[in-house]
Amino acid sequence: MRRKLRHHGGMSGLLLSVNVAIAREMEINGRAVMTAIGKRAVNGPVAVHALGLAGDEQADLSVHGGLAKAVYAYPSEHYAFWQTVRAQAKAAAWDVPLAGGALGENLTLSGLLETQAWVGDVLRFAGCELAVSEPRFPCFKFSAAMGFAQASKLMVQSAWCGMYLSVRVPGSLRVGDRFTIVPGPREVGIVELFRSKAGVAAPDRHPP
Repeated sequence: MRRKLRHHGGMSGLLLSVNVAIAREMEINGRAVMTAIGKRAVNGPVAVHALGLAGDEQADLSVHGGLAKAVYAYPSEHYAFWQTVRAQAKAAAWDVPLAGGALGENLTLSGLLETQAWVGDVLRFAGCELAVSEPRFPCFKFSAAMGFAQASKLMVQSAWCGMYLSVRVPGSLRVGDRFTIVPGPREVGIVELFRSKAGVAAPDRHPP
């Protein structure tokens, strides 16, 4: 019998877009590679399974997918920054907004930044539960999707990396779903883990 999901008070957020893609061939730097980074928003309820969303694929399972990285979420709060730097790099017009899924994410969220996410925290939706597992590390495919070569470097410098989620309780999701954050052990933060693995020092917030 499927367990009934309960909501707790505390931090909460909103699901703005649910995005999926099938892996396809894309030419990057003169060579053909398989990628599913080109996510597109879908309407209606989307089934959430242990290995991800229905209708979604990962091209390189060595770095994406699997139980620990079944779903990728990204904060919508960073979209204005990416729209601006893409325009500055002449990869897009200034007045063209980024669509949901533009960062390669399955879930475009509002209300949860990387600085507020810890490994083990649970995003509790009405129809499923997802647990924060690790940060996303950008590769050349991300720069290609953004349309300019420095995109991956900017993600590393800012630590605006988004977060991978494992599926704790399968079910379904749809645009407009709200979620609450159920804190985990709060021992390892997403930003700290990202900077440690990327070999990037935290910015000095207290200069002499």
